[in-house]
Amino acid sequence: MDDNLLDSITTPHQLRRLSEADLADLAAQIRQRIVDVVSRRGGHLASNLGISELTIALHYVFDFSRDRLLWDVGHQCYAHKILTGRARDFDMLRQADGLSGFPDPAESPYDLFATGHAGTAISTAAGLAWADRAVGRDTKVVAVVGDASIVNGLSLEGLNNAALLRRQFLIVLNDNSMAIDRTRGAMARVLERIRTSGAYGDLRDGAEHLLQHLPMGEEITGALRHLKAGLKTTLQGKQVFETLGFAYFGPVDGHDIRGLIDMLRRLSGLNRPALLHVHTQKGRGCRYAVEDPCRFHSPSAYRIEGDKAVFPAGARPTWTRVFADALVAAGRRDERIVAITAAMPDGTGLDRFRAAFPRRYIDVGISESHAVAMAAGLAKGGLKPVVAIYSTFMQRAMDQVFQEIALQRLPVVLCMDRAGLVGSDGAVHHGFLDIAFLRPLPGMVLMAPADAAEMSAALELALSLEGPSAIRYPRDEVALELAGPCPPFRTGKARIIGEGTDGTLVGYGTMVEPALRAAEILCREEDLAVAVIQARFAKPLDAGVILPRIASGRPMIIVEDHAVMGGIGSAVLELASAAGVSTAQVRLVGIGDRFIPHASRLEQLVEAGLDATHIAVAFKELIQQSSDHPRPQP
Repeated sequence: MDDNLLDSITTPHQLRRLSEADLADLAAQIRQRIVDVVSRRGGHLASNLGISELTIALHYVFDFSRDRLLWDVGHQCYAHKILTGRARDFDMLRQADGLSGFPDPAESPYDLFATGHAGTAISTAAGLAWADRAVGRDTKVVAVVGDASIVNGLSLEGLNNAALLRRQFLIVLNDNSMAIDRTRGAMARVLERIRTSGAYGDLRDGAEHLLQHLPMGEEITGALRHLKAGLKTTLQGKQVFETLGFAYFGPVDGHDIRGLIDMLRRLSGLNRPALLHVHTQKGRGCRYAVEDPCRFHSPSAYRIEGDKAVFPAGARPTWTRVFADALVAAGRRDERIVAITAAMPDGTGLDRFRAAFPRRYIDVGISESHAVAMAAGLAKGGLKPVVAIYSTFMQRAMDQVFQEIALQRLPVVLCMDRAGLVGSDGAVHHGFLDIAFLRPLPGMVLMAPADAAEMSAALELALSLEGPSAIRYPRDEVALELAGPCPPFRTGKARIIGEGTDGTLVGYGTMVEPALRAAEILCREEDLAVAVIQARFAKPLDAGVILPRIASGRPMIIVEDHAVMGGIGSAVLELASAAGVSTAQVRLVGIGDRFIPHASRLEQLVEAGLDATHIAVAFKELIQQSSDHPRPQP
């Protein structure tokens, strides 16, 4: 094996000078590079290990410097990045000022969209195909879609429309039987039948070759072709795609580079929409990733000891774990509680609920809209559904939150993990809009806990309400433990953490922790006594606590891990405006009108001005402005 193969590839065009053996070695070297970097940096491991040969074959056959390659979700693009001139920068994957963990047009012209949500590739690829034909560009278009993404509502909408294209259009269905957890649903069973029945194709092809050399071989071969059509319809279920208008091919071995290249060459000249079904193994080439592809879908950094992966023990529990424990405890008290996830039992912590109450756990696959609409039906039927979805993905179900839940006043609890800034997954995964899109919904209750005890209290209140509610919390460790017993959550009631006469810092949920540290800085450096309030609720607000403090004319800063536009700070300004109270001494500290790139969550909070030092500086500036421009006396 040439150990320098990987470093010698700076452009995909160089692949064509390699032998078949070299290409296999290159796939192995790509896997080793991915394992080395992800073990130190964290990232998506198992999915990327499974797609090395397919990525090489795609770049070998097509010229994506002019042709079009779309990645669905994009978390499986590491080999693509390495082959398109980014191998030397790959060590800085997901680090500040380094490579994104997802496709990013700012990095390379080979990345057409910044993608991080499932189901988008077929639709965007169809748009590119239409556009290229309209302006006379002779390009090939390929969309790589996973078996979990293909059932997403947007994927099905894209399939329905893309089948009408009268030109080359190839969907590569990368089927590894997995989303993050095992793929769920009827389509998963269809694909499994296709895979397990695929072996008949080798027998059929061999028999056809033999019959052609026997007397009456042509007649028998013709009959066999009719039998073949019946078998493919009955055994493979290819009618699922061919009935939609796609020529179906497969399944083929996704780790046979020569076979993939031959098949892709043939399909590249097909002047109609086609789907190539490729079967790959998630975690290929890495024993621990193959054995536990869920755990190694997107692991944090770990160290390799022999052939084992060892993760450092966390100093504090995570918000995901705290939520999961609170939900399991609630589930023991009330058998009407049902938990729903959209293909992320591990990421949302619902794997713990599944273990405790398997009959009350539902995984709908990558179908957030369906998850929320189904929750509405469960609530209408008298159950207490808890829908745990990342904040960034809850946006995809906004119509169902509006129409099926809020409009019906149904008691569905939305638990939004990864709220705010998410760290190294970057802009495609930030959950900085949930307050803005949920707050206008009549009857919606929005809350955020500041510590573990408050998580249990917030969930207890949410499960007792007769209408919809949402709880937000970040992807982070629980950094705070508030002193004293935790007061129960009561709708629209804030919690005063510390009093002070020189102004107020209002934190929402986890932003109470930097607010408290900012108050300590102000006391130590400026001898200022600043009150700290945990708002607890973005809707309804505690007018009785907030308005008098604004009316006092003393400075108030509202801190939130959310977009300033439409967040809790905006809600406070609306509250004051409605009450006729001047907000001249109120400042909002949150995420500005821009996308914050990948880095650690702490680095992102500092960049957004949401750390204690920046909050303290903002308060000092507000104090200075108020002394420069004193309020006129009545």
